Amino acid sequence: MKIIELARNFDALQIDVRDYTFEEGLIHGLIGPNGCGKTTLGKLIMGTLAAQSRKIDFNGLDERDLTMVSQNPYMLHDSVYQNLVFPLKIRGIVPDQEEVERLLRLCGLQDKKKENARSLSMGQKQKLSIARAFIFKPKLIIMDENLSNLDPDSVELFEAEILRMQKETPATWIIISHQIAHIRRLCDKIHFMAKGRIQVSGSLEKVFGEQEVPELRRYIARETLRF
Repeated sequence: MKIIELARNFDALQIDVRDYTFEEGLIHGLIGPNGCGKTTLGKLIMGTLAAQSRKIDFNGLDERDLTMVSQNPYMLHDSVYQNLVFPLKIRGIVPDQEEVERLLRLCGLQDKKKENARSLSMGQKQKLSIARAFIFKPKLIIMDENLSNLDPDSVELFEAEILRMQKETPATWIIISHQIAHIRRLCDKIHFMAKGRIQVSGSLEKVFGEQEVPELRRYIARETLRF
């Protein structure tokens, strides 16, 4: 995916990303301080937030191939099962019941599939929203802090699932997270964002060894101390 130009001005934030490529088939980590524009950039890429200028080359992908999992997932007024299979339903794909059951087990919701999804706890909703994104095997997946608030066992399960999916059918992932541990374990390439722009990108070693960008040095020092 190549961002030719993507810009949106807010009172306190100006997003401006131009001539920037997220290499296909890699797991990308998007990091940066709170308020730097990570979530906003994800929404602008997906088109769920209007941009003042937006030219993106998705390399042949259309909206049926893309998904973004938000921090505050929306649940349909329906059962856990129907929420999970909804992406398949709108694409005219018949659910593979073995895969559906596997994903329900991954979420720990195999005994709740007939319950209303809106009755779930926030953690359960978060896990269901991740599985709902996985079920149709998208080609471009943006995950916005979705692992940060899960319990350690669930984090381990979902990280393993991401790596399994990537090995089986490589996709392009953009994982937005403030937790350096997730980024270290999952990502092939790191992108550091500050003040609405991507300032540094490259391998984990390159980005975390960067000494020339003060915002990045402060960010790494602060986040490393937190965990």
